Amino acid sequence: MAAGRFYQGGAAVAMRNVIAISFLAITLSAVAIPATISAQTSLDKRLDSLFMIASNGEVKYQAMIKPADDSIVAMGPTVIPRLVSKLGGKSRYERIAIERILKRFGAPAVPSLLAVLKYDTGQVVERSCYILGEIGDTSATVGLLGTVSNRRWQARESAIGALGKIKDQRADSAVITAMNDTIPLVRKSAAVSCGQLQIQSSIRHLVHLLGDPFYGARMPAAEALPKLDTPNVVQAICDSMPAENQLLGNLGCVVLGKIGTTAALDALTEQAFGGSPERRAHAAIALVTADSTDTRNFRYFYLGYETDPYSRLKVESAIKAVSHDRVESQ
Repeated sequence: MAAGRFYQGGAAVAMRNVIAISFLAITLSAVAIPATISAQTSLDKRLDSLFMIASNGEVKYQAMIKPADDSIVAMGPTVIPRLVSKLGGKSRYERIAIERILKRFGAPAVPSLLAVLKYDTGQVVERSCYILGEIGDTSATVGLLGTVSNRRWQARESAIGALGKIKDQRADSAVITAMNDTIPLVRKSAAVSCGQLQIQSSIRHLVHLLGDPFYGARMPAAEALPKLDTPNVVQAICDSMPAENQLLGNLGCVVLGKIGTTAALDALTEQAFGGSPERRAHAAIALVTADSTDTRNFRYFYLGYETDPYSRLKVESAIKAVSHDRVESQ
């Protein structure tokens, strides 16, 4: 009997100890959770205070911006999600500050920015794409490729531009496709990215873009072509010269002048002595600029051939400009 009562008493004590320990654990957890929340709140408050300085456009704060940026970066990647959450703000200074700081964080900022591409809309997506391009890490390529078909053209433009800056060849096909976009600014972004990525398979697409009705798409295409395989570019432009779209051939002459190889100058000479007065003028000016010392004696023959007064005037002005530049450089 005594042994039974002893056993029951011991069991009761053990149970009370278990209850006491459980209660203590629950109490400590209850204390720890507010402490964690408090620490996070304190971190957020400090970040917000520093960010107010970093994004302030007033002159009196200018000397404090760099130290504020440094302090935010020193807080570590844990602050990145909160910075990304501020991308929807209307302040231009805030947007610039976020771009500047996240670029300094670099690759660790990529996951938070990619998350925005999946779940957010509007300007936040475009801004995220831009920052990803500035960071330039290839881990963003797949996420950006998922944005190039976004229903908002601004997002498509920004995603294509970012892919060009990142220079990941996985983006080649998407960039080429974007040159056919219905929105001119997306085509412009694609042309720029083709040059940055040096996509050889885009040569004929870029030549076609030389005739784009939007000036902003034509000129980046003209800038991109000299960066690509020269013989193929010259051949593609020569093949396009008979096109009805005069813009294409005229700007093609400018590109050939920039390339300046023997084959390019031969093609320009052919255009300078045939076709419309406007085409002849474009070809002649490109030749004058590319062959500044007139090693081909082109000017003598051209001026003796050209009968259109407006074309002659433009070419004579180009000759004077080149001669003046040569004198200035001596």
